[in-house]
Amino acid sequence: MRYGWLIAGSMLIAAPAHAEPRSVYVTMVLQAFAAKVECPGTDLVYQDLVKRAQDMQLPDGTTEKVRKAIAFMHTGGKMGEKQDDDLMAEVAVATQSTDFDQRRLGMSNWCEAQKTNLAGLIHTK
Repeated sequence: MRYGWLIAGSMLIAAPAHAEPRSVYVTMVLQAFAAKVECPGTDLVYQDLVKRAQDMQLPDGTTEKVRKAIAFMHTGGKMGEKQDDDLMAEVAVATQSTDFDQRRLGMSNWCEAQKTNLAGLIHTK
């Protein structure tokens, strides 16, 4: 019996690390774009978003799909493109949680927090 636990434990240790879910990335991208718009002196570099997606082992093209979904949702369909229902739902949840955080913290505190939370994705102009 103890060998069974030893083998099971060894398999868990040897298992490859799983990529973070796309919803975590969607939230990061949405918050980065929100910081660019809402926080004075803040900018982002698209290639940094692409690099983060690669680091998270997300499929190629994820950044562009997320960008288009965010634009579509936040402009009422005037910009961007509607994406699959799962991605649109992830953008909706990210939008709600970001709005909640902005109201809870106040915009200036939220902007200050994003400097740490999104380090490497947003930059000072």
